[in-house]
Amino acid sequence: MDPTLKNRTVSALKEAIPALSPRLKTVAKYIVDHPSDFGLDPIRETARKCGVSTYTLVRMAARMGFDSYDALREPFRHALVSANALVDRPDWIESMRQRGPLGAVQAEAALNTMAIVQRSLERQNPDEMERVVDLLLGANNVYLTAVRASYALAYYFHYVGRMALPSLQLVPRHINSAIDELNTAGAGDVMIAISFQPYSRETIEACRFAHARGVKLIMISDSEVISSEFRPEATLVAATVSTHHFGCYTGAMGVIENLLALLVHRGGAATRQRITSYEDLRKDTNAYWIAKKNFSF
Repeated sequence: MDPTLKNRTVSALKEAIPALSPRLKTVAKYIVDHPSDFGLDPIRETARKCGVSTYTLVRMAARMGFDSYDALREPFRHALVSANALVDRPDWIESMRQRGPLGAVQAEAALNTMAIVQRSLERQNPDEMERVVDLLLGANNVYLTAVRASYALAYYFHYVGRMALPSLQLVPRHINSAIDELNTAGAGDVMIAISFQPYSRETIEACRFAHARGVKLIMISDSEVISSEFRPEATLVAATVSTHHFGCYTGAMGVIENLLALLVHRGGAATRQRITSYEDLRKDTNAYWIAKKNFSF
C-alpha cells in the first residue's frame, strides 16, 4: 500500500469540509483529529465517538470516492502498523502505580504527559517549522493572541520570544480586546493564535478579523480543522488528551519550546545580544532574589 495514501486522504478531507453536510463535517473533523483511533476502532465505536450513525460513516467513505468504509479506514490501519511505538513505560511508573490509589492516578497522569509530548513533537515537520520561522522573521509585525487557559502559553511565548523576535506583540493588552489592537494590522503582518477545544469565541473572532485584513495566520491548536471562515498559513498541532477533566497542555508547551529554539537559533548574534541586554537589565534592577551571605536558619 502507498504509505502516503493516509496523508492524501487527510488532505482531501480538509479540502472537502466546507462543502460537507453538518454530520459529514463532524466525521471528517474526527478523522483528521484522531487518525490513530479511526484506524484502530471498529465502525460502531467510531460512530459512537463521532455521535453519528454507522450509515453516516459509510456515506463519508462514498463521498470521498472509496468503495467501502473499510477502504477509507485501511490507509489509517496501515499507518498504525508502521508508526513508532508510544513512549516506553519506565520502571518508576510501575513503582508509583503500586503506591496506593493516588499513586495510580499520578502514574497514569505522568504516563499521559510523556505520551502527549512525544505525539505532539513527532507531528512537527521540520520543513513546516522552518516555513513558520521564515513567516515570523519576515513579518512587519507579529501579533500573538490567546485567552483563558491558553493565555499562560501565550504569555510565556511572548516573554521569551520577543528576545528573538522584537516585532512580537501580545494582544490583547490593558484589558482591551484583541480586535482593538488589530485595527491597524494588514498584509505583511502575521498573527499567532493559540486555542484548544472548546475554542474561545474571542480568539476565533480575532482570527477571522485578522484574516479579512490580509494578516497571515499561524495556529497552535489541537486540530487542523477549526473554522471554515479562515484558512491558516500553518497549524502546529499538539495533543491535549488528559486523565482529568481539562486539557493537558504539556504537548503544546513542547511545540512552543521547539519553535522558540528555532527562532533563537535563526536570530544569531543579534538575538544573543538582546538576551544579554535583558539579563543585564534584570541584574541592574535587582529582579532576581539573592540569598544573603552567612544566612542561617
